[in-house]
Amino acid sequence: MHLFKISGRIYFFVALFIFGIIPQKNYSQESDSADNARLASMITLSEVVVRNNLNVARFIDQVKKDTSFYKAFRNLRIIEYSSLNEIRILDKKGNTKASHYSKTRQLREGGCRTMQVLEEKNSGTFYASDGSYKYMTAEMYAGLFFTKGKICGENNIVKGVSFSPRSQSGMARHKEQLKMLFFNPGKKIPGIPFIGDKIDIFDPDRAALYDFLINYDEYDGKSCYLFTIRAKENLSAGEKNKIVIDAMKTWFDVQTMEIMARSYEMSYDAGVYDFDVHMEVQMTKFNGLLLPKLLRYKGNWNVITKKRERAEFTATLYDFRTEQ
Repeated sequence: MHLFKISGRIYFFVALFIFGIIPQKNYSQESDSADNARLASMITLSEVVVRNNLNVARFIDQVKKDTSFYKAFRNLRIIEYSSLNEIRILDKKGNTKASHYSKTRQLREGGCRTMQVLEEKNSGTFYASDGSYKYMTAEMYAGLFFTKGKICGENNIVKGVSFSPRSQSGMARHKEQLKMLFFNPGKKIPGIPFIGDKIDIFDPDRAALYDFLINYDEYDGKSCYLFTIRAKENLSAGEKNKIVIDAMKTWFDVQTMEIMARSYEMSYDAGVYDFDVHMEVQMTKFNGLLLPKLLRYKGNWNVITKKRERAEFTATLYDFRTEQ
């Protein structure tokens, strides 16, 4: 493949890492059950989890098939909410060289949503001379959290929704890969050069490079299972080259198995590109709907032919309301 095509796609994909998970494989029921049982035998359980006789293989199956994380973000399409948006572009010393702060409000009327900018403040060269976003981090943030014009006919249905990047092309394919990365962390994503299969942390062979732990914890006043996945210590250079996700923690509501919070760390150096990304997502409930309320990101990535980009952002969502 031509280097320009590789770097162009990598630039897009590494930028997508600032937001994102686990595309579903087409397992047969028997092979899936066998994999779950094998993974269950590799997981360390806290004493309190052992005492409560958790069915670990079933737990793993529920984790793999989770749709609550994706559903929470789709729920944003059908309600009104306010958002505080903070983006900082950093230099190599960690100083701010460009920034954006805004307060926005999503409105819904007649099955359509629009966005109001209530307040905005920028510093440095946050925008290019033509008014476009100068940095890919800002462009990707805007693509996910800012609404242009009026958008109608959306819903929050996830049943039957599947991610199929192979059937797409161009930008549509990239967006499909982003959904897989963000709403399902940990499984192979086709089409991302060098790393697509290295995200598959539940593959039995790759799982051997990780420690898996299940504990009880509390999040937002609810009892949760804390499922921790982290790369084993003292991996060789060759083993480290086989993984992308360094650590991931997920809090599952004990009663509903909905994801209440998730944090993860990803890094990789492929020569033509490298990245080191940290992400945190916190959820809340409104009118029975699971919704994201806080997203934090810190990342450092570089693609050949492009300048290294270091950035941080925080999205705070609040004042949720039903359509008027």
